[in-house]
Amino acid sequence: MIIFLKQGISFQDEKKFRSFLVERKVEVISVERKKQKLLVVIGRFGELTKREINSSPYVESILEVDRPYKLASKSAKQGPTLIKINGLTIGNKEIIYMAGPCSVESKSQIRVTAKKIKESGCQILRGGAFKPRTAPYDFQGLGKIGLHFLREAAREFSLKVITEVMDVRDVELVEKYTDIFQVGTRNMQNYPLLRELGKARKTVLLKRGMWATYKELLLASEYILVGGNENVILCERGIRTHVPETRFTLDLNAVPYLKHETHLPVIVDPSHGTGRANLVRAMSRAAIAAGCDGLLIEAHLDPRKSLSDADQAISTEELTKLVKECKLIAKAVGRQ
Repeated sequence: MIIFLKQGISFQDEKKFRSFLVERKVEVISVERKKQKLLVVIGRFGELTKREINSSPYVESILEVDRPYKLASKSAKQGPTLIKINGLTIGNKEIIYMAGPCSVESKSQIRVTAKKIKESGCQILRGGAFKPRTAPYDFQGLGKIGLHFLREAAREFSLKVITEVMDVRDVELVEKYTDIFQVGTRNMQNYPLLRELGKARKTVLLKRGMWATYKELLLASEYILVGGNENVILCERGIRTHVPETRFTLDLNAVPYLKHETHLPVIVDPSHGTGRANLVRAMSRAAIAAGCDGLLIEAHLDPRKSLSDADQAISTEELTKLVKECKLIAKAVGRQ
C-alpha cells in the first residue's frame, strides 16, 4: 500500500502521523517527491488500521498495490510517466531516437557524429566516457575529457545527452554533463549506485541485466523511485540464451509485458540486443511495432574503426535509413 500525505504537511504533523504508525506497528519507507510526500508500506496490517490511516487528517489518500514493485507498478499512477527534458518529452506518442558511438574517442569524432545524428532525425546523442569492458586491457573510455567533448558536441547541434555512470563516486561529475544517466546491464543490481541516482533528479535509463527477469528489472527501478527520482526509463537490451549466432537475444516480449505492468517509458537497444550490425534495422522496426517509446542505437562514422563494439555499430548512413523506416512503422501503429 502507498500512503499519500497531504500536500504541504508540516514537519510536526508528519512526525505525529509517523508516531501513530509506529504504535500500530506499521512499517513504512518515506519517499520525498517534488510535489508530494508519500509512504510505502512494508508488510500487512488489519482492515481497522487501514481505515484509521485513510481517515487521518494528515492523509490525502491511500492506494492498494498488489505488486512487489509498488512505485513502478502501473496502478501506482494515473496514466503513463512522461519525462520532460528541456522541451523533449519521452513516453508520449513521439518515438525517441538516441544514437551515437559506444565510446567517445576524440573531440572531432564526437562532433562530426553529433552533426550526422542530428541530420538523421535523432534527438539524443549517446556516447560512453566511462566504459565497463569485459577485459581490463580494452579501451576504457576518455573519462572526464570525454564527457566535456560529448556535452560540447551536443550543445552545438541542439541534442540532449545520455551517457553511462558506473560508480557512485562519479555521479556528481557525470551529472554536470549529461541529461540522462545510463545504468548499464552489469550495474542493474548495483544497489548503492541505484540509491544514489534516486537522490538525483535527472532522468535515469536503467538497462535490464543480461541475466535478469522482468520482475528483477522492475524491482531494481524501485530503488531509484523510492529515493524520490520519478524520472526512470526502462531499457530492454538483450539477454543471454543458448543461441551462439548473436551476442545476445533481443527479448521483445519485454516491451508489451512492461507496458502492461508499469507506467514507466520503455526503450529498446537493438545494438547490444543482437550484437550484429546487419540485424539492427530489422529489430528496430520490430521494437517500434511491439510498442516501445524509443531506440538506443550504436552508430559510428566508420564502424570498422570503432574502438569498442565494432560488430554491432551501424554507420550514420544506415542510421538515417533506420529512422526513416521506423517512422513508417510508428505511423502504422499510431505513433509519430
